Amino acid sequence: MAFITSQASVEAPKSSFLTRVMRIMSAGMEAKADERRAMIKALEAKSDEELERMGLRREDISYHVFRDLYYA
Repeated sequence: MAFITSQASVEAPKSSFLTRVMRIMSAGMEAKADERRAMIKALEAKSDEELERMGLRREDISYHVFRDLYYA
């Protein structure tokens, strides 16, 4: 009877430069999306009177938060 033991060392393949750049960009975009989601949540929590003082209507919250991405 034979006993064989071995330890296999598997290294993860190194990421290419482009892959690393894409991961960094993706993380940045996700952080920006998280900020926008938090802003929408905070504005939706305000009363209609508070929104009116800010010059916003409840139906315009999303447009207000994403206004820099629109051409209007």
